[in-house]
Amino acid sequence: MATLTSPQPLRLTELTTCGGCAAKLGADLLADALSGLGAEPTPDALIAGLHPPDDAAVYLVAPDLAIIGTLDFFPPLVDDPRTYGEIAAANALSDVFAMGGRVLFALSIAAFPEELSRDTLAAVFEGSSSKVREAGGVLAGGHTIRDPEPKYGLAVVGAGHPDRLLRKGGARAGDTLLLTKRLGTGLLVSGDRQGRTGAADLDAAIDQMRTLNRAASEVIVAGGVRAATDVTGFGLLGHGLEMARASGTRFIFDAAALPILDGALDLARAGIETGGAAHNRRFVTPALEVGADVPAELIALAHDPQTSGGLLAAVAPERLAAIRNALDGVGVRSWIVGRVEPAGQGAVALV
Repeated sequence: MATLTSPQPLRLTELTTCGGCAAKLGADLLADALSGLGAEPTPDALIAGLHPPDDAAVYLVAPDLAIIGTLDFFPPLVDDPRTYGEIAAANALSDVFAMGGRVLFALSIAAFPEELSRDTLAAVFEGSSSKVREAGGVLAGGHTIRDPEPKYGLAVVGAGHPDRLLRKGGARAGDTLLLTKRLGTGLLVSGDRQGRTGAADLDAAIDQMRTLNRAASEVIVAGGVRAATDVTGFGLLGHGLEMARASGTRFIFDAAALPILDGALDLARAGIETGGAAHNRRFVTPALEVGADVPAELIALAHDPQTSGGLLAAVAPERLAAIRNALDGVGVRSWIVGRVEPAGQGAVALV
């Protein structure tokens, strides 16, 4: 007589070809696709939109109040559904913090195969809701569709003072570049798919990815900084280039000073790389200078697409010590990763 066995539960990452922010379209392709929208008129009240691009859209509704809107979603990069919901939410919420705002509410964007269990779906939503509450907002609804490849994220509405927003175009020559999370999440997640990432290294990356940028943003805004972005799918160099172009400067990154998650460099040396990193290289290369002695693995790290990465801020030298001390006071580590130099057009260097 045959023995009946229970079906094995579906693993989320087995339903995808890539996950997290490594699934983003390349910045070069995206820029080309959006270029035709530049001729369309926009209201004066839209103070951040597509041209120039920023981390979120911002609409002025009163002299002292701007509404911030953003959305972000991606396929799973971990198998635990609650953790997936937490990471996806933290990543989506980050765009409001990267603009210097506070979170008001969020709406779920969900695409799931019908064979996923009710408990799996509930865990994703519960993980997301917990992060929205931690961010100071509420998960207020959403929309779901059927899709054989699961995807989840949030549309987020926030608010901020128009005079205290963080913008990509606010960097000035002489500023110091400060980063608030380590690099290497793309490498570690990709390595895990191949069975080459250690469990402790992956756990550390997961803990970082589900950590909000709220505290870092609040300190940076209170410290008078006006130039920042969050480092996500376009990698450190890609997002640095966006800031450099928006501010007409050159970002010089110190390769030896980059903060790195344990295990990431070993994977880079072994040739692990995400498809998103290849897109990032194509986007950045025309504007990139690399020092002759920079190791290949650090170049790979600087292109690595990050999921729920840290804030990259351009800080005036006279504010730097106070801001780093304040970040330490709220439990946020920070690293000096480079400097801003004058330039006719935006460019980046890794030296």
